[in-house]
Amino acid sequence: MFAARLLLMVASLLVGLLLHNIWRLFRLPSPWPRLFLLSISWTAGIATATRGERIRKNVFYAANHHSWIDIPVMSGVTGCTFVANDGIEKWPLIGWLCTINNTIFVSRENRLSVGDQVDDLREAMSGDQPVTIFPEGTTHDGSGLLPFKPSLFAALVPPPKGMLVQPVFLSYGEHTRRLSWVGEEGIVENFWRIMTYVMPVTATLHFLEPFDPSHYPDRKAISAEVRHRIAEAMQAGDRYGRDV
Repeated sequence: MFAARLLLMVASLLVGLLLHNIWRLFRLPSPWPRLFLLSISWTAGIATATRGERIRKNVFYAANHHSWIDIPVMSGVTGCTFVANDGIEKWPLIGWLCTINNTIFVSRENRLSVGDQVDDLREAMSGDQPVTIFPEGTTHDGSGLLPFKPSLFAALVPPPKGMLVQPVFLSYGEHTRRLSWVGEEGIVENFWRIMTYVMPVTATLHFLEPFDPSHYPDRKAISAEVRHRIAEAMQAGDRYGRDV
């Protein structure tokens, strides 16, 4: 199981890179980073489903976070880029792939660089590719949301013209705890566990009601509103088709 899935991922990577470079050669918008990421979730045995109306332009997504697999799931559906810890940029292959998908790398330890990070984020938000952040700053097992870190919501004060915030509740249903990357577990162990999991899994992205961040006084208020909406969706459980 693991070997077959890994080989499929390598094959999809090689094909995706070839086609991506052909598209770039002709200066065409390349769909291949998104399709490659979608293929990663499929190859790992994870189907995707959506609930709610997804905003496609002038949108800033904020989602809860379970594991690295959230990234191919979310980007495969939306074509978004991400804000990620700058340590990932140094990971072999993964860091390079993140760069191809226009990932914005930030340092969570260096508080003095927050202003520059916010500027980088605002610049990314002006492009055609939507941005997603995981405001918990780390992963959890689905038993409850962690406190949100509001610093990056400063990029929305004031927001770019017409920009909406859309909270996203991401759930793997009854498999959430089994797939989550928490505690002292390493990335290799979590990768192995997900890639060898044989039960069929559906990742459901609940696109919640968007809101205008200009109606909120500061980054903390925006962060609190996002957290409130995702927490409500988690608690709703049955209404969103999730086993809690």
